[in-house]
Amino acid sequence: MVKAERSPGDPAPRADVLIGGGGFAGLALAIALRQGLGDSFKVTVADPAFRMSRAGDARASAIAAAARRLFETIGVWDKVAGGAQPILDMVVTDSKMQDAVRPTFLTFGGEVAPGEPFAHMIENPVLVEALVERAKADGVELRADAVTGFEAAADRIDVSFAGGGALSAKLLVAADGARSAIRETAGIRSTGWDYDQSGIVTTVAHEREHHGRAEEHFLPAGPFAILPLKGRRSSIVWTEEKREAERIVALPDGEFHAELEKRFGLKLGEIEVVGPRRAYPLGLSVARSFVADRLALVGDAAHVIHPIAGQGLNLGLRDVAALAEAIVDAARLGLDPGGPDVLERYQRWRRFDTMAMGVATDGLNRLFSNRSDALRLIRDVGLGLVDRVPALKGLFIREAAGLTGDVPKLLRGEAL
Repeated sequence: MVKAERSPGDPAPRADVLIGGGGFAGLALAIALRQGLGDSFKVTVADPAFRMSRAGDARASAIAAAARRLFETIGVWDKVAGGAQPILDMVVTDSKMQDAVRPTFLTFGGEVAPGEPFAHMIENPVLVEALVERAKADGVELRADAVTGFEAAADRIDVSFAGGGALSAKLLVAADGARSAIRETAGIRSTGWDYDQSGIVTTVAHEREHHGRAEEHFLPAGPFAILPLKGRRSSIVWTEEKREAERIVALPDGEFHAELEKRFGLKLGEIEVVGPRRAYPLGLSVARSFVADRLALVGDAAHVIHPIAGQGLNLGLRDVAALAEAIVDAARLGLDPGGPDVLERYQRWRRFDTMAMGVATDGLNRLFSNRSDALRLIRDVGLGLVDRVPALKGLFIREAAGLTGDVPKLLRGEAL
């Protein structure tokens, strides 16, 4: 570890938990801890992005039912519900781009329970803003700075920041994304690989209503997802080989529109790109350990998976719910929130689920992102069989909603 810098004889300010990274996972964890343990439990979130605008972020996220319950429980969902579009049903097709007809092989109803959609779509900046406001209201300290060094001691971890200064905490949480500087500084290696694919993300407006329908077209280069947003708009997540994605994103507006329309079709009438377009590299990466001395990894700092099943964000929020519950349970008993028993409980809870989801999404990507007619026949037969077995479809919906396995309290909608 890089040692934290501190002047001799100058004690650093203290916190119970310091979270490096102010995205969905970091902010949700901070709020959950403050609400679970009260004003005497000090939580700090450090992220240089707190001084920056997020207006250029074109991404939107599918918030699964379990994640929505978490946001409801910590008092964030009511701030964003008006802008969240429920996914009322889902259609899966498999075809080549030039095929005149895209037959539907699998459909899902959109409810895990009467009146409870299995997911909502929401634009990322809206949700982050609501989380920041809730964190401030709950007394979380937001520090516009980056963690640059830390050193674990018997009873604390001493942390230094890019802007100068230091802080001592019982626990440091890395929530600083896929290229986590905290994970790298801790020397925690990751296992995984690059897919030689990029996900093109943008927002389109269209003439006709989408009626809350999400569509995923499996094309030879990878999935092309149309995800409904509020109003006559949809978020596009479009997988291509890296070089092709770079070429498409760099096209003049008219040519980009033509490429988009080939894949989108005209079922919703004329379409118009109304958001910035970006390409994000895709890969699989899972940290070899989710914990170290007085350190825990959550969200993309711990794992990155293919967006083929829309589970990346939701997997991170499962980390948040499990770690928050482990910390709160320990702190209420007067135990050290950064102690090895707490961290081991968290790792046992999350690691198998993460590996299983990584394997599943990797397998789906390899099965569907290819030009093999034989594999296409096999997967289409499989999709058709699933479509005809209601019990199996119901299991898939509950899995997508995050409601299977050992579900933490927050994901069940229960306060800590």
